[in-house]
Amino acid sequence: MYLKRLIFFIFLITHSHSALAELIKPNNGIEPVQVVKIQLRGLMKNDNPSKDSGIEQTWEFAHPNNQRYTGPIDKFKSMLKGASYSMLLNHKEHKVVEMYLTNEVAMYEVTIMDENKKYYKFQWKVEKYKSSGPLKDCWLTTSVSQPLNMGSSI
Repeated sequence: MYLKRLIFFIFLITHSHSALAELIKPNNGIEPVQVVKIQLRGLMKNDNPSKDSGIEQTWEFAHPNNQRYTGPIDKFKSMLKGASYSMLLNHKEHKVVEMYLTNEVAMYEVTIMDENKKYYKFQWKVEKYKSSGPLKDCWLTTSVSQPLNMGSSI
């Protein structure tokens, strides 16, 4: 009986970890605000469940044109770890406010509080992918503005 429990426990642990490690993939059922929130939640816990998994999650929802401009993935990781966007990594909280929404384009104002309790605002643009293929009609991020430093909460 002990052996069965041990095997079951090991099975549960290994399969739970792999389920957590799987990235959410774009699909046409995900609304534009959810795209932004999925990316922000990933960046908020960048190294959980694995190193840079938050950046990789964000990359999944980057529009192919955006990926061509900011990629490949290693270049994208370096960009997010650089001075312009590093405050997004492991931030403490975020707020997403819809600024503009049509059937093709959505714009959000995103405010984050970083690890040092400083606030930053971004403009986050999401567009519906119109070309054919698996991403057809999926909402994907086309641009994120440079941050606007809003000061500290201290």
